[in-house]
Amino acid sequence: MEPGDLPLPADRHVFRYCPQCRTEMGRRLDGGSERPACPACGLVQYLNPAPAAGIVLLREGRVCLVKRRFEPKRGQWSLPSGFMEWDEAPATTARRETLEETGLEVELTGLYAVEQGLLPPDTPVVVVFYVARETGGSLEAGDDAEEAGFYALDELPGPLAFAAHRRVLARLGEDLRAHGRPLVARERP
Repeated sequence: MEPGDLPLPADRHVFRYCPQCRTEMGRRLDGGSERPACPACGLVQYLNPAPAAGIVLLREGRVCLVKRRFEPKRGQWSLPSGFMEWDEAPATTARRETLEETGLEVELTGLYAVEQGLLPPDTPVVVVFYVARETGGSLEAGDDAEEAGFYALDELPGPLAFAAHRRVLARLGEDLRAHGRPLVARERP
C-alpha cells in the first residue's frame, strides 16, 4: 500500500473554527499539500496518522492472536496491538498492549514491520510491529480482547480485522517457510 492509497480524512476531522482565535477555517497550500488553515492567525491543521504498536509472538510455530471485544471490527481477530499513549515509546506500547490483551509479559527481540492502515471509519494509523518472546504471565484474554490464543498460520481464525495485520501475517508465513523464523528489520534482504 502506498501513502496515496489511503482515502483523505473525512471533513469531520477538520476544525470548523480555529482553536486559537475562533475564526472560521479555510484552506491553503502548505508543504505541497492543501491543508485546513486559519486565514486570521495562520494556524495549519495537520491531519496526521495515529501511532500504534503491536507484536508478533510465536509459541511452537503458532502465532498469538486476539479476538476484538469492541468496535471497530468487534469479533474479528488481530495481532496484539494498540494505540500509543502520549508519554510512551512504541516498544512500551507493544509490551503494555500485549500484557493487557493476553496476560503475557514479553521481551521485544527486534523490529519486524512498520505498516500503515485505516481504522474504520476513517482514521489513518501507523503500526510498529515487533517480534517478541514470552517472559512471564499466563495466556488469558483481557482488556479489549474477547479471546486470546496461538494459531497455526494455515489455520488462522477469521476474519482478520485489519489489512496491516494481514500483511504482517503473510510476511510471517513467508519468513517461516523460507527461514524457519521471523526475520527482523536488520536481517531483511
